[in-house]
Amino acid sequence: MSDIDDVIFGAFDVPAHRERVPGLIGLMNDPTAREGDRFLACLALTTWGEEAGYEAVIRAAADPKRSPWYDTLIDRKFSVDSTFAQLAEAASEKDLAEEKGTLPLRTEALRALVRIADGEYFEDRLGELFDSAVLVALIDDIKDAVGRGVRSLAAGERHSFDLPTQLVDLASAAALADGPLAVELAMSVLGAVEPSQRALMHAVAIAHRAGAGPEGRRFAEYLAAAGDDAVRAALGK
Repeated sequence: MSDIDDVIFGAFDVPAHRERVPGLIGLMNDPTAREGDRFLACLALTTWGEEAGYEAVIRAAADPKRSPWYDTLIDRKFSVDSTFAQLAEAASEKDLAEEKGTLPLRTEALRALVRIADGEYFEDRLGELFDSAVLVALIDDIKDAVGRGVRSLAAGERHSFDLPTQLVDLASAAALADGPLAVELAMSVLGAVEPSQRALMHAVAIAHRAGAGPEGRRFAEYLAAAGDDAVRAALGK
């Protein structure tokens, strides 16, 4: 996708990208067009802070597996759809949304994506996508998504990707706004299953973000005891 990336991200320096918007909206909404082309149009519009892009993301998240481009991108690690991971990264872009006055709709698009994070795959992106203003707005949605995921794990439901680690990533995002809450969310995930070293390694970011308070210290001690040498090295122990 390098050439496509050049086109999409080149728009940050080229105001003339606005001339492409009507055509991309038409392509994205054309049921006769190739699904992959429709997805790339949505990706561009979302990255560019366009209302039509955010609205399409919200529609897709409302019924993920029926989105027109579902399964056009397949993750190599788990062989599952990864279109929502790409859309989440696109929606995380903020500069053009500020310029175009679409920040509130951007928040709603990110909210729609968080709400499906217990069922759809987001690669390893969820811990790094959200700015502080969005986190304040989405903190209850993050709590709800983690809670649903934990209940699913506790019930023994099978998942086609590493859900515990993804939920830890979501808790890690929350740590940027509320360290003690993030620790609580992560512990609920790690307590619902036998945690993998991968999940524990991803949880290290929470220990760092939670800081030197009692919750952060206790969480770091737990990770050091449960983790391997790589986890302890990441903790600085």
